[in-house]
Amino acid sequence: MDNPTHLYLDLLKRTLTNTVYQDSSNPRLPAGPGAAPHGPYNAELRSRGEDWPTVAHTMVGLKRLQNVQDCVERVIADGIPGDLIETGVWRGGVCIFMRGILKVHGVDDRAVWVADSFQGMPEVGEDSKPRDRKMRMHEYNDVLGIPMEQVQENFRRYGLLDEAVKFLPGWFKDTMPEAPVERIAVLRLDGDLYESTTAVLENLYPKLSVGGYAIIDDYGLRACADAVHDYRDANGITDEIVTVDKFGVYWRRSA
Repeated sequence: MDNPTHLYLDLLKRTLTNTVYQDSSNPRLPAGPGAAPHGPYNAELRSRGEDWPTVAHTMVGLKRLQNVQDCVERVIADGIPGDLIETGVWRGGVCIFMRGILKVHGVDDRAVWVADSFQGMPEVGEDSKPRDRKMRMHEYNDVLGIPMEQVQENFRRYGLLDEAVKFLPGWFKDTMPEAPVERIAVLRLDGDLYESTTAVLENLYPKLSVGGYAIIDDYGLRACADAVHDYRDANGITDEIVTVDKFGVYWRRSA
């Protein structure tokens, strides 16, 4: 029989992705090559994080949530020092899951940092990277812009809003250079854009402990992948990039 820890985390994943009540995809999902069709709940798309749920507290899907669990449990087991952080949280589901993992394992010496503009995506201008201008994600801020108070309420509904949850509101270009987090064990990026991804990597990756994990949620987007490779190349990072699904990848810092 499964143990209570496994059962709790499995239920938490299913609740955060809403595979329990099975909400439909949001019709504001951008159309285009590779985009999931609009319509009723689709278990395979939800598992892969390829739709925008209307109700669920995360859009990353079950596979990427499992990756978060694997990475967090590994740094706990291996004693890798540092906090957990996600940059770009939407409704807060991944960070809620991170807090749940720490709580169920009785870890009380790590914080979960919740970093977001809480306004959606920054509007791209003529001085932005061409691929960022092409994506124009700010046009969907009616769906992407979730106020911090709502994210805090979502934590509260799971009984997981406490002093170990730290919020960093603001645009990454402004908040990342002064982010008060000292050491990181799991760094999860979900900022989509080249400039957003670069701002996080330049300021937070040096704080990632050896043995810690960098998780890139939007690697399937060319702008994000370019930012990742430009940073890795500039800093001599050769750790193997491991694929999670169509969009997500991760690597473990070796040096």
